[in-house]
Amino acid sequence: MTGTFQLRPYRAEDEDAAIALWLETWRLAYPSIDFDARVAWWRERWRNELVPKAAIIVAEQAGALVGFVTIDASGYLDQLVVAPDHWGSTLATDLVDEAKRRSPGGVTLLVNADNARAIRFYERSGFTHAGEDVNPASKRRILKMAWKP
Repeated sequence: MTGTFQLRPYRAEDEDAAIALWLETWRLAYPSIDFDARVAWWRERWRNELVPKAAIIVAEQAGALVGFVTIDASGYLDQLVVAPDHWGSTLATDLVDEAKRRSPGGVTLLVNADNARAIRFYERSGFTHAGEDVNPASKRRILKMAWKP
């Protein structure tokens, strides 16, 4: 689905829709992982780490939440989530551009090294490889990527 969407600041009443969208997208990206078992952990992390410490911009279309991005004061982009029916549209680019606007000194992020689709997207968005590590929870290899103006 494409069409018009509106970016706006996150509101507390967006929580359930944001968590449901996170669950839907991660299930599709990594079907072998049981993300249903991680929802309580994610809700706690959302409430205690992201909401109080990051700007969260949501994308809304026809009253439905179709994407969001988080960017903290240091320029760290923790989450970019786009509804699957908007994959390939301009929505992800618009959300990343908003994160860049809010962090004009630069943006950093971590991405799973096996997420080729996301890596290509970030490269097209001007991000470069800035290191690698291993996620301590999942043990997956992760890449650090950075955008500088």
